[in-house]
Amino acid sequence: QVKVAESGGGLVEPGGSRRLSCAASGVMSPTTSMSWYRQRPGERRERVATVTRGGFKTYGDSVQGRFSISSDFAKNRVFLQMNNLEPEDTAVYFCKQLSLAGGVWGQGTQVSVSL
Repeated sequence: QVKVAESGGGLVEPGGSRRLSCAASGVMSPTTSMSWYRQRPGERRERVATVTRGGFKTYGDSVQGRFSISSDFAKNRVFLQMNNLEPEDTAVYFCKQLSLAGGVWGQGTQVSVSL
């Protein structure tokens, strides 16, 4: 059974940076991509960034140029470097591991951007 766990959330001041980590364990079918999503209070979950096993990266419009996704597929790990954080980036950030067996979500980690 695949389990996904995020870490690195916390309170950050506007303009600051934060690095989130995600690790998938119990992976039997090769991971094809890993993604970060976020969900603000009262809103739908939105995709933040995705990286494929081949290294192709895509970003949501609201984070383009500020966030950077990286990965280590040999260890089923993915990272999200968040720079120049804004109060609007406050959300629960979720990691999703995708393979031919399906997608698995983590429980999320809270990022709060405030003075």
